[in-house]
Amino acid sequence: MNRNDPSRPEAGLSLALLAVKPHRLLFFVGALNVLLAMSWWLLWLIDARWHAIHLPTGTPFGGWIHAFVMQYQLFPPFMFGFLMTTFPRWMGFPDLKRAHYVPVGLGLLGGQLSVIAGMLAGIVHLVHLGVVLSILGWGYGLFQLLGVLLAERRAGKGPTWHAWSCFAALGFGLVGLLLMAASLHGAGPWTVFVSIKLGTFAVLLPIYTTVAHRMFPFFAGNVVHGYRPWRPMGLVAALWALLLAHLTLELMHANAWTWPIDAVLALGSAHVLFRWWPRGKSPAILWVLFAGFTWLPIAFTLFAVQSAVLAAGGEFILGRGPQHAIYIGFFGSLLVAMVTRVTLGHSGRPIEMSKVAWFAFALLQLVAVTRIAAEATPDTYLWQMVAAAGWLVAFLPWALRSLSIYLHPRADGKPG
Repeated sequence: MNRNDPSRPEAGLSLALLAVKPHRLLFFVGALNVLLAMSWWLLWLIDARWHAIHLPTGTPFGGWIHAFVMQYQLFPPFMFGFLMTTFPRWMGFPDLKRAHYVPVGLGLLGGQLSVIAGMLAGIVHLVHLGVVLSILGWGYGLFQLLGVLLAERRAGKGPTWHAWSCFAALGFGLVGLLLMAASLHGAGPWTVFVSIKLGTFAVLLPIYTTVAHRMFPFFAGNVVHGYRPWRPMGLVAALWALLLAHLTLELMHANAWTWPIDAVLALGSAHVLFRWWPRGKSPAILWVLFAGFTWLPIAFTLFAVQSAVLAAGGEFILGRGPQHAIYIGFFGSLLVAMVTRVTLGHSGRPIEMSKVAWFAFALLQLVAVTRIAAEATPDTYLWQMVAAAGWLVAFLPWALRSLSIYLHPRADGKPG
């Protein structure tokens, strides 16, 4: 065995291990930003509520940057880490090389650090730089994934529609990043609005649901006796159509007319969950996947109610509550469930819910409810602060444990 091989068991903690596999580096970047992004946001909320910190002015509005960071810098490293690992495996190709994914990790890491540092220091050029670095990292990753898709076509395989669905969503993400860059360089505020809406309905939701469609029945079929996987591809196509229809109406500021689409999404996702839910005995690491998915029909029910109230001449009663049912409840819960599973499986450890994973998942449910309820309180900033602090408390042990795993060799001594 090579004494300088960083993947050997006795090598101990090593930064070099981050470059061994795509998920190590990109999950590491994501775990860092899980804490960094919400730490900055908590400080911003405290300053907005009490003016106690006196954060610098002259930077973009904090609410816009919060939405941007969460959608384009916090969740995406995990998505790229997963997809750059699974694309070749789905299509029967060798794993990607370091040159394919290391620049993606560096771009996304530099991007998030620059944006947060710029907002804290009041240096708007750092914010600009952070968005540009994110564009470069994202674009490079998109190009590498396209290479895998084209290689599949040349080999006469496929097409792997799950991969194409995720690729299309990442393409929308690049458009969203470019729109944010345009807004920072003098374009109208509509560019920020479109960027944020794209991030939710054309990037994150399609990727999360596409991966769930491919992987959740597969996971259940491996461990639940008698389970029959159900994943017709028509579901993915229908989901895309509905999400793009909702997105179009929101971009037209026609929120009062999204309720029929939202109702179909709520009922449809509830039906999918019912069909997927394991009837037999199942391990907790599987159960939390479906429990986290439960937030999707809840979120679209809230969207439908809010839209129907608007259509009846009422007000925007739920505020950003439906969005946070998706961001915290759906995205956050499945982040814990999926990343825990992948991290343990790819590090040679038993695939089971640890205490820190249970703590993160359970507390995150309370954080989601708190953030949704904050929209109905007279002191909304106060309860948003409670939710932000709850996020940090929930994720801190989980993130630190994950960061340690990415910096150590596999527990079973295998390479990777």
